[in-house]
Amino acid sequence: MNSHPEGCARRSSALKGNAVPSAGFSLSITIGLLLLLAPLACKNGTPVTATQAVLDSADQVLLGMSHYVTESGVLRARVRADTAYFFSNSQRAELRNVHVTFYDLTGKATSTLTSREGTHHWRTGDMEARGNVIVVRDKDGATMKTEVMDYNQVHNQVSSDKSFVWDEPGRHVEGDGFTSDPDFKKITAKRPHGTGGQFILPNQ
Repeated sequence: MNSHPEGCARRSSALKGNAVPSAGFSLSITIGLLLLLAPLACKNGTPVTATQAVLDSADQVLLGMSHYVTESGVLRARVRADTAYFFSNSQRAELRNVHVTFYDLTGKATSTLTSREGTHHWRTGDMEARGNVIVVRDKDGATMKTEVMDYNQVHNQVSSDKSFVWDEPGRHVEGDGFTSDPDFKKITAKRPHGTGGQFILPNQ
């Protein structure tokens, strides 16, 4: 994916087996290509938007990124992105075209998340997915759809304060926000309504 306005020059070098430092968990990265950013503006004077300017200030840009998030040696998630913009000072990566697979304690995949973009904080392992966020539960194809979803690694929990739509065999529920485990076995929803049973309400 070309993240620069057309005509911008850039340098590139191959990189494999890189590791990003973390605290409390290990983060392994398999990288196909590392791009060093070019100047913010193209030589032809093409305007650069505010979002482009922020991304162009990244320390590294990785294409075809894949890494594993573990805690105490246990695999919790695999994060993939078409493009990742790394910012060392804030220890975060801005991701584009995101694909996250969650795993249970036995190493079995339980659900898969996709979104247009996201933010990964590599020190804590926390993530935020944004834009057409869809999570599919592996065992039955149940889906959670929303525009923003957060993942907290310490609590192994996903949540959103935006409206959502949940569909599973025999149940359709909508609401104004939720908190759940990545397996979606126990969902606590804000103002839920729908068919086929009720979710747990907050503070119950």
